[in-house]
Amino acid sequence: MKSIGYKVSPVLIGTLAALVSWPVGAQNYPAKPVRMIIPFSAGGAADVPGRIIMQKLGEALRQQIVVENRPGAGSTIGADVAAKSAPDGYTIFMISNTHFVSAALHKKLAYDSLHDFTPVTQITSAPNVLVVHPSLPVKSVKELIALAKARPGQIDYASSGNGSTQHLTGALFASMAGINMTHIPYRGSGPVTSDLLGGQVMVAFPGIAGMLPHIRAGKLRALGVTGVKRSPELPDVPTVAEAGVKGYEMVAWFGVAAPKGLSRNIQMKLHGDLLRVLKTPEMSRSLQKVGQEPAWQDTPEKFFEFMTVEAAKWAKVVKASGAVID
Repeated sequence: MKSIGYKVSPVLIGTLAALVSWPVGAQNYPAKPVRMIIPFSAGGAADVPGRIIMQKLGEALRQQIVVENRPGAGSTIGADVAAKSAPDGYTIFMISNTHFVSAALHKKLAYDSLHDFTPVTQITSAPNVLVVHPSLPVKSVKELIALAKARPGQIDYASSGNGSTQHLTGALFASMAGINMTHIPYRGSGPVTSDLLGGQVMVAFPGIAGMLPHIRAGKLRALGVTGVKRSPELPDVPTVAEAGVKGYEMVAWFGVAAPKGLSRNIQMKLHGDLLRVLKTPEMSRSLQKVGQEPAWQDTPEKFFEFMTVEAAKWAKVVKASGAVID
């Protein structure tokens, strides 16, 4: 008897192969709430926009995203928790330039800042702002520099922790301005804000998001923004560069990553949903209100390239500024 042959469509073969390779459980991801580790304190420049974006991402995923703040040690506490979590998509992590600043400052960490994380995408970009307590008798960057030169080592500046972007932003400012200020590290942005408002510390370089209400209420005085252009939310505040420290620039960014080993399917689902959220006019308006702008890469691979460049850049900045863990 003559055998009968059947011609199978290449499209069908590809579909079947994709189904076979799809990880167990990924078909229904997420089937339970997702934990988002933000390695900074609640209410700060990372937490506020992070929660805005995570709320919308949760709506896109049709599942709750529970934000867990793990502040301290220049984001290394939260990063360590994230790196040691299961790569199942139910733990994601807010990564930032602070992550790479800390990697440059610490001689040894319990994780590899680049290779122990699965990249998803960048989510925001924003400058910081140089603020002072109103009792400090300065109204411009030049006046602050003059006062610091007259009182070397007597003016304190606060940061959200050793190795944080705020720390390095202040260290680079002092280095480029040729002044000596004393660094006071805190455990997160929340305590920094409290002591700034109370006048226990005079100077800081926090994110714009948490400072806007206090600046507008006259409780803090903004002297300069750290980016290359003025902030739309603070149009009358010059950049630090145009206010007297030529060439100065420091911009903070935040992104989303997951533990190493996350499946490609879940990685791409998170990436795609985040981009759809970030590209909406509503999200642009929401982030602008807290001093940030949406930012993303077209693929996770592009985000990894960005992370690699950032790691090298911040290593150079740390070395040039002379910043150390104190």
